[in-house]
Amino acid sequence: MGPKRWRSLHPARLARGLATAVEAQGALLFEQTRATTVVPGDAERGSRPSIRTWRGDVTADAVIVATEGYTSLLEGRHRDVVPLYSLMIATEPLGDEVLGAVGGSSGVTFTDGRHLLVYGQRTADGRFAFGGRGAPYHFASRISPDFDRLASVHDALARTLVELFPAVRKAAVTHRWGGCLGVHRDWHPSVRFDRRSGLGIAGGYAGDGVSTTNLAGRTLADLVLGEDSDLTTLCWVGHRSPRWEPEPLRFAGVNAGLIAMSAADRAEQRSGRPSRLASAFGRLTGG
Repeated sequence: MGPKRWRSLHPARLARGLATAVEAQGALLFEQTRATTVVPGDAERGSRPSIRTWRGDVTADAVIVATEGYTSLLEGRHRDVVPLYSLMIATEPLGDEVLGAVGGSSGVTFTDGRHLLVYGQRTADGRFAFGGRGAPYHFASRISPDFDRLASVHDALARTLVELFPAVRKAAVTHRWGGCLGVHRDWHPSVRFDRRSGLGIAGGYAGDGVSTTNLAGRTLADLVLGEDSDLTTLCWVGHRSPRWEPEPLRFAGVNAGLIAMSAADRAEQRSGRPSRLASAFGRLTGG
């Protein structure tokens, strides 16, 4: 299967732009304040939901949990979402000869049909930014800045980039980074709001959250305001995914899946036929 291409946007600029927009509407943003526990309210008893943080408690009419992969850090929610890491590299700016051999234009993103996803784009300053899955899941849903940089995965990404685009073989890799994304047990994103407890939840985007969060936010707004709309009838509204298995089953299962998908990609590359292993694992996970 050949590469698929889309236009891109800049996620960090989008986040900053949204922050500016909501502050202009009178909202207050508090950064560097870690939330530890979400406490549901009870409308029948007149109590409102609250968030416990390192700096105090916050109470509101509605509390939205939209912490994606970081949901596992909240008390009692470590089995709701698995944090999987996706890592990236970027090359030095490429010369005109290499860019001409590569083709395409800046801002156009691409992926291919492999199971262990890769993705990339040419940047505005002539680099190749390239990323993919393959980093291991860490026991007990641990999250750490140290996991953003894993030499073996970054080196594998560099090799894969050269396999796809041999013209970049001599280009130096100048940047390496990564981060975690959230995956539900059935790989199904969801949006929910419970009026009695005052709690809303959105997440499980499995790496497709840059655009999907916009739809989730607009859907949550209608749910919180009690408005019936086309958005509130979407299939992900009210969906509840099964919880992930307790450890060590979660650790064994998730990492076995990563190994299986990698093996399936190698088998398909050799044979040119769909992998039975990938098909069987997809049925097992609900993917």
